[in-house]
Amino acid sequence: MTRIHIELPASVHERAKHLAKRDGVSVDQFISTALAEKMSVMEAETYVRERAARGSREAFDRVMAKVPARKPLKGDELPGRK
Repeated sequence: MTRIHIELPASVHERAKHLAKRDGVSVDQFISTALAEKMSVMEAETYVRERAARGSREAFDRVMAKVPARKPLKGDELPGRK
């Protein structure tokens, strides 16, 4: 484990204490988990952007042209399009 020193506004610290207690964990664990979740979101966003940059409308259209035309299964219809 690594120790870090952070300064939080009093209001953020109080909210963190309240939410950590509600979640049944220590404030340290709550902050550690919150940081890990934030990092995961940021990494996922980077991954999605990189994947999107490699895509093309032409490739999408080629794949979609292979899908047979048929009516949707019951329950899969778009609203207003039975």
